[in-house]
Amino acid sequence: MTADDLRFLEAGAARVVPERGLADKLSLGRPLRVKLGLDPTAPAVTLGWAVVLRKLRQFQDAGHVAVLIVGDFTARVGDPSGRSEARPRLAKEDVDRYAERVLDEFSSILDLDRAEVRRNSEWLEPLGIEDVLRLAGSITVARMLERDDFAARFAAGRPISLMEFCYPLLQGYDSVAVEADVELGGTDQLFNLLVGRDLQRDHGQDPQVALTMPLLVGTDGVQKMSQSLGNYVAVTDPPDEMFGKLVRIPDGSIADYRLLTLDFFRDPDEAERVRQGLASGELDPWQEKRRMAREVVDLYHGPGAGAVAEARFDELHRARAVPRDAPGVLVPATVFEQDPAGGWRLWVPGLLEAMGLVGSRAEARRLLAQGGVRVDGRTESREALPLEGPPPGSFLGSIWQVGRRRAARLAGLRDSG
Repeated sequence: MTADDLRFLEAGAARVVPERGLADKLSLGRPLRVKLGLDPTAPAVTLGWAVVLRKLRQFQDAGHVAVLIVGDFTARVGDPSGRSEARPRLAKEDVDRYAERVLDEFSSILDLDRAEVRRNSEWLEPLGIEDVLRLAGSITVARMLERDDFAARFAAGRPISLMEFCYPLLQGYDSVAVEADVELGGTDQLFNLLVGRDLQRDHGQDPQVALTMPLLVGTDGVQKMSQSLGNYVAVTDPPDEMFGKLVRIPDGSIADYRLLTLDFFRDPDEAERVRQGLASGELDPWQEKRRMAREVVDLYHGPGAGAVAEARFDELHRARAVPRDAPGVLVPATVFEQDPAGGWRLWVPGLLEAMGLVGSRAEARRLLAQGGVRVDGRTESREALPLEGPPPGSFLGSIWQVGRRRAARLAGLRDSG
């Protein structure tokens, strides 16, 4: 192992626990078993997921064994990490459907032919009550309350179920089952990764190294990228849609997007150069945002796809006279409602009021009837608009205009927690 090997594998990491742990593991002189567990709780792989997937690919390319855990059992329990309330449980059928879809999408980043792909239902479903009690006995309530999210909920009097306490134990047991040397995760997963170390020690295994990656903020620039919040970019988004979402992120997110989607596995110094250039005013945020968007589109759709998407974006927005600098606004989920058929629709008067573009819903209805409302440059007269998938769906990043001077961009949903 060389210093360059270690620097390459730790590039972009938020924390490595213990600090010299990865160096010590690499000194063993054998391929390491590098674990990444992802719960299929939604049907798409986002750029947020791609951060840790690309880190796993770096280990894979360095000759180590990528152990990808599809959390088909833990997804049914629900990961409480970062949550201010209990996560709704998913049905087994939904989890299985999501698992099949995301596995196919993982192949755009990982070499699945060289990976060890496991489902944690293999070892978690057979556990009996005695096994679960033995696991539960390995950690105290006080230890669980060291977690920031649990501690905050306990202090605020919000309920914490015993099932939620089980989640870190189940994820930690995954590390025992596959004998992981290293486990990857986002910064919100550090507690779970450390529980894995404790359980491995209890089972006579050498504890894994915990390596966490920073979380990618969503396109709203405020909250963690999440499909449930609608502030995400999927790796399978069409080029035009992907480019359009990326150029609408806030200026303050440009350098982080460069680092976490592109540069940590290519040239981390480039992201820092961009950060400094934006801070000094030497670089134009709009041009840097466009460059980043082109490169991300190229990464997932092939060389040249970004330039084509950029040209289409410019042509469309010139023709429709859409203001590129419209401020982003987070709106309440209540502006979306379920229709009688079970799908979702956007209630436009409520949206316009929430965005501050009208003084009342009555004013919004009048403007809609008069043709005074435009979305992405198109005149809109309907009060309810259908959408695919969970809110805000394809309306994320859309620019709404009332008259000539009032415009706002739908940046995502407000956190209800």
